[in-house]
Order: sequence, then C-alpha cells, then structure tokens
Amino acid sequence: MDLFQIIALLIIVSAIYSYINARFIKLPGTIGVVTLAIIGSVITLVMEHLDPDIAKYLTGLAKNINFSTTVLNVMLGFLLFATAFNLDTKKLKKEMRPILILSTIGVLLSSALFGAIFYLVSGFVHIHIPLLYCLLFGALVSPTDPVAVAAIIKGSKLPANLETIISGESLFNDGIGLVLFITILEITQSSSQNIDFAKASLLFVQEVFGGIALGVVSGYTAFRLMKSINDFQTIVLVSLGLVMFDSVVASYLHLSIPLAVVTAGLFVGGRSINADHKEKSHEALEQFWTLIDEILNAVLFVMIGLQMVNVPFINNYWITGGISIVIILVARWLSIMLPLTFLRRTLNINYNSVNILTWAGLRGGISIALALALPDSPYRHLIQSGAYFVVIFSIIVQGLTLNKLINASFKKD
Repeated sequence: MDLFQIIALLIIVSAIYSYINARFIKLPGTIGVVTLAIIGSVITLVMEHLDPDIAKYLTGLAKNINFSTTVLNVMLGFLLFATAFNLDTKKLKKEMRPILILSTIGVLLSSALFGAIFYLVSGFVHIHIPLLYCLLFGALVSPTDPVAVAAIIKGSKLPANLETIISGESLFNDGIGLVLFITILEITQSSSQNIDFAKASLLFVQEVFGGIALGVVSGYTAFRLMKSINDFQTIVLVSLGLVMFDSVVASYLHLSIPLAVVTAGLFVGGRSINADHKEKSHEALEQFWTLIDEILNAVLFVMIGLQMVNVPFINNYWITGGISIVIILVARWLSIMLPLTFLRRTLNINYNSVNILTWAGLRGGISIALALALPDSPYRHLIQSGAYFVVIFSIIVQGLTLNKLINASFKKD
C-alpha cells in the first residue's frame, strides 16, 4: 500500500465515521469518531479470522501507518500550534502560575506516583516489571492530551479560569511529559552501572529550554514577516512554514517539538498581525487553523481506533489495563492535591476543582504514539496494552461524563 492509498483511505474512513456520528449517533465529535473506529477495528479483527480478503483494506491501513512517527513528527506540531494559536493569551497570563506548576511539578509527581504504585500493585497480581519500566509507563500516560481536552470542554459550563488552566496545562505538559519519557527511556537503555544522571538531567534541560527558545525566536520572526504583508495566501504559507521549521529544527537539534510549536503558536496568536484596522488577516488565520485542527483531530482519533488492530489483548493484559486506569486516576488526583496543599495561594485553585481537574485529565494520541515507539523489551506489549486501556477509558468514559461532573459541581455552588 503506497503513501497516497494510505492517506486516501484514512481521509475516506474519517469522513465516513464523522458523517455517521454527526448524522445518526450525535456524540461529541471526538468521542463518536473514536467509538466508531474501535467498533470498526473489532469488526475487522473478527472478519480477519472469518474472511481475510474482506478485512484486508482496514487491516492493511492500520498496519501500514507508522502511528508514532505520524503523530509525533507530523501531526503533533500542527495540532499543538493550532490549539496554542487560538488560545486567549490574556487569560493564559492570569493563570500562568497554576498552569506552570501543574504542567511541570504535576507531571513529574504523576509519573513518579504512577510508577511507584503500579510497581507495588503489579507484584500482588504476579505481573513482574522493573520499577524503571513502571516509571517509563507513568511518563507516557501522565501528560494530558490538549486535542482531546479541547474537544471535550468546548462549549461546557466550565468557569473561564478553570477552562484556561485545563487547556494551558494540557498544552505545556505534553512537552514536559515527552522530554521526561525520552530521559527515562535513555536510562532504561543504559546498563545500571553506566547510568549518567548528569547527562540525563542535561538532556532534560536542553529539550525543555532549547525548545522554548526556538519557539520564541521562530515565532517572533514569523510574526514580523506576517505583519509586514497583506497577502493572506502568503501569511498562511508563513504560518505553515513556521510549524514545519520548528518541527525539523527541534528534531535535528534534539529539542522539544511540542514546547517549540506551542511557544511559537502563543507568540504569534497573542499578537494581531492585521496591517491596519481594515484588514482581518488575523481573524481569517484563526479560522484557518481552527479548520486544520478539526480535520486533523478527526483523522487522529480514527487512527487511535484503528491501532486496536495492532495492540495485543491477551492473558494478563486486561488486568494490567484495569489496574492502569485506576492508578492513573489516583496519581492524577494526588499530583493536583499535593501542590494545592502546599502552594494554595500560588495556585489559586479551590479544593472543589480538584475532582474536575482530575477527570479532565484526558489522554490521547500522544500516549499511544509513545507506547508504540517503545523499543523491543519483555515489557513492551504490557505497557502498550495498558496505555491503550487508559486512553480509550479517558476519551470515552471520562469524556462522556466530564460535562455532567462540571454541571453537577457548579450547580451545588
């Protein structure tokens, strides 16, 4: 199956699932598309055993897509840039302290807590996995997904400050979580005697601050270029070139792609590129990136559903999945509650919001992409399956009930 066939089939399947959901099922877009894609994958797996010829196209599509490369190196930059570009930077600045604390300390705490609890619990159910791999598992499921979060809370009755905190945290913790994952993965691939923690720390700092610096420089340059012209076609091309430039340069220099494109998106989106009061270039560019976001969003969640064909659900993996779901919710709750307990004045979050922040911690394509990118090891399939359970539960179960929790919580207030 060549590249054009893969893209064509992916767009066709996305269009069919989106239409069926919009016309008949009428679930929130993200949830409906993922649900239909999972049902389609289950049917494909059944048909593959009954009549391989009938299922070969969907099976071939799922197996020919390099999900990790496609998401992390191609789609992620555009999705994060689109979300950051359309975020209200004035509201973001007001809530910057809780966003930074939750997206840094919160992710580190969640990863450590998940790893430690999973290591302890797995021993009781006779699943043997080293602590380091438990921490690696925690690093890939701890970051919340900005694409999934934005799609679910859009139009909810969430207070403006809490919506900004949830959206902002999910944007920044992607970059921190990805860097943490890479750092722990480097350690797992070294022998225990050769672990260089100074080198690992340097890598972490380089990825984080290097990515932010790249985003500031490239975002400023692109902003000046776009503001100096009135031709909308060229403005769009400059914005697309900005995302691709950051993705390529960050990958080459081993910097964080998510942090680079998010920083660039916030920088450009927070400043009007309109040449004068008569021009509406900035508003048109917002609409363009909203459209890109919604199209890629649908394609991404179809891909998530299709990847079920490639994930092994056998033996104790169902147990692992159930345990992972419970532990990530506990770790998420504690990673919010602990900073809130010690930094309540800094965070400006009340205790009533902890449950909402916990339940709004949706996982998505990034967690699956990182899991599928794991190198061969005795624990690879176990982590992949656990991550898939966590993602599907968060999108479907948490996604369907999040707005009900929000309404119930603020009805009491």
